[in-house]
Amino acid sequence: MTSDRATAAPARTRTPWQTARTRACWRTALALAVLAAAAWPARRHWPVLETGALRLAVADHGWLLAGAAAAVGTWLCAALALQGAVPRRLPPVRLVAAQFAASAANHVLPAGLGAGAVNLRFLMRCGLPAGCSATAIAVKATAGGVARGALIAVLAALCPGVLRVPHARGGAPALAGAAVCGVVAVVAVVLLLPRCRRALAAVASDIRAVHARPERAVALWGGSLAFAVLHALVLTAVARAVDLPIGPVRVALLYLAASSAAALLPTPGGLGSLDAVLALALTATGAPAATAASAVLGYRLLTMWLPLVPGLIVLGVLVRRRSL
Repeated sequence: MTSDRATAAPARTRTPWQTARTRACWRTALALAVLAAAAWPARRHWPVLETGALRLAVADHGWLLAGAAAAVGTWLCAALALQGAVPRRLPPVRLVAAQFAASAANHVLPAGLGAGAVNLRFLMRCGLPAGCSATAIAVKATAGGVARGALIAVLAALCPGVLRVPHARGGAPALAGAAVCGVVAVVAVVLLLPRCRRALAAVASDIRAVHARPERAVALWGGSLAFAVLHALVLTAVARAVDLPIGPVRVALLYLAASSAAALLPTPGGLGSLDAVLALALTATGAPAATAASAVLGYRLLTMWLPLVPGLIVLGVLVRRRSL
């Protein structure tokens, strides 16, 4: 009588080639899933895209090319800001490619989760620990918010009366009280939750480390500031292309304020929320509704729809090459 060990079939071992083929299949499936996720909103909003393309067909192509150049520059500025937020030297070509892919992923997932996930994975693939990578992304986001707020303050001083506080029952005291209550609530949450305190302390420590090296501080703040400026220049160039009767400084101010307000709504890339808020702001300032809608659609075409599929292809390539 033979033993069970003798009669048992030998276990099949996977060869390195089979393992690599399985990983390649999973990465390809992931890339195709991301492309399918991008095709759904494009198909849903196809009438809007077609209408915007027809309206922009008779626009000034020189200004549209200037807006496209500014849109390309936003990815370089995002890469510069991320390099300033980390202590390690990152590979420049893959860094810019990751920002291009992150901008596309940001238009698929809500509230900036796509860009954050891509950047987090990229930094971890570059050898940074998960905690350090997450802190670097938080530092970059903080610098971007501060730079955007500073630009809004400067442009609002140059264009008084453009940003009007909405009327509310009780007037200014009611608005001031609501603002104070909101600040108190945020501070209370941060102080009461240990994880929030630790995360805030980590971000503050990394910000101090950034400013200990001037070249990192210049890259972080310069990239963050230029990123916001170039996005405003994209809309300004499109506005000039469609003859929007609003000055470029006002257009930039309205864009920065509208994009900051739309960021509070968790939609992919501000899709829908930014479009509505920005079109309403331009119309309320005196622009014709059709021209304002054409300017917003042109901005979306240059910053979202045209780079979307190439960006997702780059994302798939980075995944296949294990850069993400």
